Amino acid sequence: MSPVILRTERLTVRNWIETDRDLFHEINSDPEVMAYFPFRRSRAQSDALFDKLRSTIGETGFGFFAIALAGDDRPIGFCGLARTDLEPVLPDGTVEIGWRLARRHWGKGYVSEAAAALLEHGFESCGLQEIVSFAIRDNTRSTAVMSRIGMRPDPARDFDHPRVPASHPHLVRHVFYAITQDDWRQQQFRARS
Repeated sequence: MSPVILRTERLTVRNWIETDRDLFHEINSDPEVMAYFPFRRSRAQSDALFDKLRSTIGETGFGFFAIALAGDDRPIGFCGLARTDLEPVLPDGTVEIGWRLARRHWGKGYVSEAAAALLEHGFESCGLQEIVSFAIRDNTRSTAVMSRIGMRPDPARDFDHPRVPASHPHLVRHVFYAITQDDWRQQQFRARS
């Protein structure tokens, strides 16, 4: 499978390559990037996750893909479509969209650009019926992206994340956003009209 998933005006969305390891560790260990997560990853933990993601993407076409600048293929973070593993909180087969970006690239619209393209990929190429996303309420950067790409909050589906340890009670409750294929198509139609 080709490492490139898709291209946007400014970005390449692709599988991870060996030279991305430093950036991957940077975003997984930066206290500001990881402010809404209960952990930071060591280099060894980051490398293990990197290997797992690269393998999963290669095997399934789903995962948190590297996003790189189109001009020089320099990685800046990740954005992807991944199958959740949070049963019984989320049903088997649920696909989430998520992202993480190196701090020096914040505020330039890169995540919104990649995420919008991945919604199209998910609905048009993968035939998904719904794509979800979730974060703690205070993570307004992420929830703003969710809104910008047309996702809507669904408070009835807010949940306590089962993998957040009791030592971090302020990170347990997650707000839930979703978009269906039908809603996405209607938004695309309205945008073209």
